[in-house]
Amino acid sequence: MISERWAGPMLTALEEARAALLTGDVPIGAVVLDPDGTPVARGRNVREAQADPTGHAEVVALRAAARERGEWRLEGHTLVVTLEPCTMCAGAAVLSRVERVVFGAWDPRAGAVGSLWDVVRDRRLNHRPEVVAGVLADESTALLEKFFGSRR
Repeated sequence: MISERWAGPMLTALEEARAALLTGDVPIGAVVLDPDGTPVARGRNVREAQADPTGHAEVVALRAAARERGEWRLEGHTLVVTLEPCTMCAGAAVLSRVERVVFGAWDPRAGAVGSLWDVVRDRRLNHRPEVVAGVLADESTALLEKFFGSRR
């Protein structure tokens, strides 16, 4: 099953998501894998911690991967994230040229990889990454529900 291939990296992304809780950030985590499947960068939401509106887990991880590689083009790389990327993060995935986006939970309110929008598969763009959805979705969803449930 294809989701089994991505379970290990998604568990790493979930670790990052849990670490975001320590700073009061929404628990979303991401990891970037090189073409061989080796993790090269991690990220978590840091919007609260760094007062940064662009501090989404995906952007943090993509920036770190680009620094590690020494180039902004991340061809052959995979972005693994616990929640379906928003428009900004989906755009960052397209612009960084990642080969695929793997995510856990769907985001019907702001998702841009098939839920509300489908930025990554827009035929008008010059790059369209493969999408793998629903990997460890229950775990990702539970973490987010617990976070938002405690805030209500």
